[in-house]
Amino acid sequence: MSAEHKPAWGASYRLIAAEKWKAKSAAMGRDVTDALVAYARPRLGMKVLDVATGTGEPAISLAARVGPSGHVTALDLSAELLEVADERARQRGLTNFTTRQADVHKLPLQDRSFDLATCRFGVMFFADHDLALSEIRRVLKPNGRACFLAWGPFEQPYWQSTMAIVHKRVGGPLLAPGAPNMFRFARQGTLSAAMRCAGFCEVSEETRTLPWNWPGTPDELWEYAQSVSVPFRPLLERVPRDQWDEVNREVQAAVSKYVEGDAVKFGVVVVLASGSKM
Repeated sequence: MSAEHKPAWGASYRLIAAEKWKAKSAAMGRDVTDALVAYARPRLGMKVLDVATGTGEPAISLAARVGPSGHVTALDLSAELLEVADERARQRGLTNFTTRQADVHKLPLQDRSFDLATCRFGVMFFADHDLALSEIRRVLKPNGRACFLAWGPFEQPYWQSTMAIVHKRVGGPLLAPGAPNMFRFARQGTLSAAMRCAGFCEVSEETRTLPWNWPGTPDELWEYAQSVSVPFRPLLERVPRDQWDEVNREVQAAVSKYVEGDAVKFGVVVVLASGSKM
């Protein structure tokens, strides 16, 4: 992946947003995190690797589930995001949680080290998913499992109410050419096929619609979405300055259709896939 197409996950605007909206962001992602944790079936004493952990989920939730006899290693490319994850773990009083800055394509970890590997909304962005999945498989113990959660299609309410409106106005590519495609595993069977190619056995995949609720106003949600949706930065930067007021009004009107009480309530479509190392 070329430097100009490498996602700026630790960019300052994203870090500011992560701090500003951390409570509401956590609330919005809670059902998705809980679904992946339940799908992964962590047990007491397990050694877990969470890849592309960002600001700490599902790694923190997993650490609470595996208990003091277990351990979670939370791995990410961004040292800045890992600092946020570390602080969140400290606030929870977790002593079985460590972070590590590393690239999933070349894990600085020993073979057969983990019982379970997880990744929430990260597998789509691996530059070489064959290599990355093979690396994850390498560090799993025999009978260890890998569990991934990926984005479903772009054609769902959250994206159609936000980035699709911008795209309709400015045209051009939805995502930068050559950049990672965050919807690469949206089509049924593609993620499980990639896992089989990497050597995983007992592979399964399913699509689910989960709650995706923002506990605030449409304008807050839109500000948050612009700040943290790194793959859409080139799209957003193509909006002429004199058109932003109209774009904002159109997005907020679309998002307002999903307001219930004091929250914006979407259903988000995601893909869950798992496989074992024999």
